Amino acid sequence: MPLRVFITGASSGLGAELARAYAGPGAVVAITARRREELESVAAGLSGTAVTYPLDVTDSAALAAAAADFITRFGVPDIVIANAGISAGTLTELPEDLAPFERIFKVNVVGMFATFAPFIGAMRARGGGTLAGIASVAGIRGIQGSGGYCASKSAAITYLEALRGEMRPCGIRVVTILPGYIRTPLTAQNPYRMPFLLEADDAARRIRRRIDAGASYAVVPWQMGIVAKALRLLPNALFDRVFAGKARKPRAAEGQKI
Repeated sequence: MPLRVFITGASSGLGAELARAYAGPGAVVAITARRREELESVAAGLSGTAVTYPLDVTDSAALAAAAADFITRFGVPDIVIANAGISAGTLTELPEDLAPFERIFKVNVVGMFATFAPFIGAMRARGGGTLAGIASVAGIRGIQGSGGYCASKSAAITYLEALRGEMRPCGIRVVTILPGYIRTPLTAQNPYRMPFLLEADDAARRIRRRIDAGASYAVVPWQMGIVAKALRLLPNALFDRVFAGKARKPRAAEGQKI
């Protein structure tokens, strides 16, 4: 049977590179994103069979329709990767930041739920499959000025942990992926140093290796896992001092695209 993969947020950056990492002779790769032209451009460069679904992951009905179409045409996917995500700085003191805060949660957390939900019944009936969620090391601790993004990724990590236990009895594997810094349009506007920065194609290959190896939880690159654990162990007072006055992620009102 050909490898069948369904990936959200694949019009650029990590999602596009994940599509390339899984494409190949005989493979069927479905990709989704809001930007139709960019999505079709990525699909045109994929080997094997490429299918595009222009949609927003906050539109659960559109995701359900895409899932039904894919299953009807190609069968149940072997791997579903919830990669779609957005990022922007948010400040609670500013009323205008409530809308981007809500949007970040809707895409990064609710969109992940909506991506997986329409495939679970078919995977359960088949007796297996893999659901992989792209979270972030940013979900380990809350960084000043990035409360919305950090909180959404923390929620994604916890959600995936719960889902893993729910899916285990029916043979569906759940993988939590925590990337560190990856050179993508999402990180291009970050005004601070990004240690262990990976190129998107390198990150995608590493993520695929961890998924294929049967990992349930993986930090990519592994060095960022050590950094994240060290930050988690810092006492609050020291953690707050370390990050006080540091450059912050641009807010949507400052031109950050979400």
